Amino acid sequence: MANPFEFIQDVRTEAGKVTWPTRRETGITTVMVLIMVVLAAVFFVAVDEIIHFGVSLILGYGAL
Repeated sequence: MANPFEFIQDVRTEAGKVTWPTRRETGITTVMVLIMVVLAAVFFVAVDEIIHFGVSLILGYGAL
């Protein structure tokens, strides 16, 4: 096991090798994630309503 000073030095060296995204890449990725979240939410709301409608018909509660 290396001493703490060597460990910190190694961590700094490895962190320097990381390719960090640009501000533009981060913004584009954020927008893409938000769009996917909205689409997923709309999909799950639609599926929930369809299932609710079907269960209501089966149990005889009517459409609403």
